[in-house]
Amino acid sequence: MTIAMSEAEKMQGSSERRPQNLVTQRIVTYLRPRALLSSGERLTISAFGVLLFFGVWFLVTEAGWIQPFFLPSPLSVTKRLFEMVASQGYLIDVWASVYRVFGGFIIAALAAIPTGVLIGNFPFFRSLLEPLLSTARYLPATAFVPLMIIWLGIDESQKIAVIFIGTFFPLALFIANISEGVSNDLLNSAYTLGASSRQVFFRVLLPACVPSIVDALRITAGIAWTYVIVAELVGADKGMGIAILQSQRFLLTDQVIAGIAAVGILGVITDLLFRLAHRKLFPYMY
Repeated sequence: MTIAMSEAEKMQGSSERRPQNLVTQRIVTYLRPRALLSSGERLTISAFGVLLFFGVWFLVTEAGWIQPFFLPSPLSVTKRLFEMVASQGYLIDVWASVYRVFGGFIIAALAAIPTGVLIGNFPFFRSLLEPLLSTARYLPATAFVPLMIIWLGIDESQKIAVIFIGTFFPLALFIANISEGVSNDLLNSAYTLGASSRQVFFRVLLPACVPSIVDALRITAGIAWTYVIVAELVGADKGMGIAILQSQRFLLTDQVIAGIAAVGILGVITDLLFRLAHRKLFPYMY
């Protein structure tokens, strides 16, 4: 009888410890470098992080720990953003900024992709161009604003040029590293099979680079969104950047944060579109 009871107690104790052990194992897995998580787990963790951020924001504002003048509640910011879109013509500012961002970004991409491919694969072009690009990428795009005004005036070309400068140099170097990283074994195999240099370049090297180039474009598009505010601070009569500046002049903190949030939302949408395109174009990588 005693033996049977002791075995039952052991089984009950092990059943109680099992869920705790499973939870502990999952936590250890989450903290393991490059742990494999399911899509559901990643989505749940992402949602938790977002809810935690807004929960803390809501708590500190509603509890009165921070005055609304310095940090309005997320509800106030959301309400203000809807008002801006519905009754203040904010979509005109959004369209102006989108036009400038993608205008500068597309021109930068058209110039950076061939430049990066040449630098990554031809030592002559690497020696010729990389020192200049490596130096120029440390120069802030904001420092070129006065020069762009002198050269181009204060119309759309000046704003697009600022975004071009801010995105071209990092994108070209990204693509150079991508091109250089293509395995030599892959190229040598093509040469061994009788391919010419032209065939190796267009049929082996470029197709191997394209998926990573699209990913580099996604990252650089985010950089372009960070420069649109700076580009619109001078000589702009519409745009998301000038809307934020005007809100600051009238001490409309909720409208300032709403404008910043709108830029972030558009940036996230851009990122999601690039991710979707990447999955559709290169399903074999997933």
